[in-house]
Amino acid sequence: MSSSFIKDLAAVFKSKVAVIMFGLLSSIVTARYLGPEGNGIIASLMVYPSLFMNIGSLGIRQSTTYFVGQGKYGVNEVYGAVLSIWTLTSVFSLVSCYVLIQYFTSGSYSVLLIILAIAAIPFSLYTTYSSGIFLGQQKIKEFNRINWIPAAINLIITFLLIGIFPFGVTGSMIGTFSGVFILSFFVLKKMANLGSIRLNFDAKIMKEMVSLGIVYAVSLLVINLNYKVDIIILEKLSTAHAVGIYSKGVGIVNYLWQIPMLLSTLVFSRSAGSKDPKGFSIKVARLLRLSGIAVLVASIILYFLSDMLIVKMYGEDFKESSMVLKLLLPGVFLLTIYKVLNMDLAGKGKPWLSMFAMIPALILNVSLNYLWVPVYGANGAALASTLSYIFAALVFLMVYSKAAGLPISKILKFDQGDKTIFVALINKIRKRENIKIQ
Repeated sequence: MSSSFIKDLAAVFKSKVAVIMFGLLSSIVTARYLGPEGNGIIASLMVYPSLFMNIGSLGIRQSTTYFVGQGKYGVNEVYGAVLSIWTLTSVFSLVSCYVLIQYFTSGSYSVLLIILAIAAIPFSLYTTYSSGIFLGQQKIKEFNRINWIPAAINLIITFLLIGIFPFGVTGSMIGTFSGVFILSFFVLKKMANLGSIRLNFDAKIMKEMVSLGIVYAVSLLVINLNYKVDIIILEKLSTAHAVGIYSKGVGIVNYLWQIPMLLSTLVFSRSAGSKDPKGFSIKVARLLRLSGIAVLVASIILYFLSDMLIVKMYGEDFKESSMVLKLLLPGVFLLTIYKVLNMDLAGKGKPWLSMFAMIPALILNVSLNYLWVPVYGANGAALASTLSYIFAALVFLMVYSKAAGLPISKILKFDQGDKTIFVALINKIRKRENIKIQ
């Protein structure tokens, strides 16, 4: 692996560690001060906004990365078109999301809470769209130097507004909005360095970006529905308490996905500009194998420590979240296959291939949730999700194998190159430890 790739990996790693640390601390604060019911309300309110940030994004970040990486249009032209699309999608997403929360959820939420839940959408979309410029230019450090900011601001404001000043759920929602809001201004400042920027209603560029982007968006929607549909069904068929229990269990186990996601940004940006697609896919397969080991080891440790960790972090009220976590671990581990390999196909402009695995998995997930949630509550949702994840991972492995022209054995089988990299990483860690001791 090149030294530039290692440097980019280090930059992404530092950013991911910061995001995880701040996010985990925020989760602990909300658990301790708001309890299962309060956390359930937050999870229910944020389901549709998080989905609409993917629907509304129209895959523009990915299509921007692809067009900039391939040099199809000038950066200024692309960014001007991005701003035009952002203006239209923000309005659509805000209105649609408000209607869904107000009229299609079983909970009775105040107008203030709904506004706080959806207010972050335009700012999040702007940051998402603009980050495609950084990725297309392979400015990984620029992209990751600022993406930990929302998590840090969210932690600080959440603690102030629910830990010191008793604003409850409203305080937590303000914290979430503040992080996204402030990050958008950091990104705006970075983008100002491009020069004179204005809205560019160039129909040709916008049509091409949306045409490619809509494929990414539909893919992301189906994928995110797989992650969120359990909470939607829990909110309808169970209680806020059950949603809160589930949200904390799934929240912890989802941190395991930060390991492959550490690689995904690099994979996508480099795949978009790769001149040797098959050679790059071979490298991606190696990254999968190495990240798979890390996720497996972390999963085993988390399984045996989950009872203690849940109670220590969140308190006795959340001890049921431990079983949710354990039930999700097998699915989360195997879905690492999808998390890494799909970014390679997306970078090559073929995100639609994931639908061969994700649409059937979503149907399975919804069916099992409706069957098990009324009987088993949060545990039923967790088991339904983990089975759908396993199904999606195995089907997608076959899809990727065919698309990349690599046999499954070539994707999964460890070779001498893996061993060399692994030994080098261990030696590097030991060397740093020895330096510290001295």
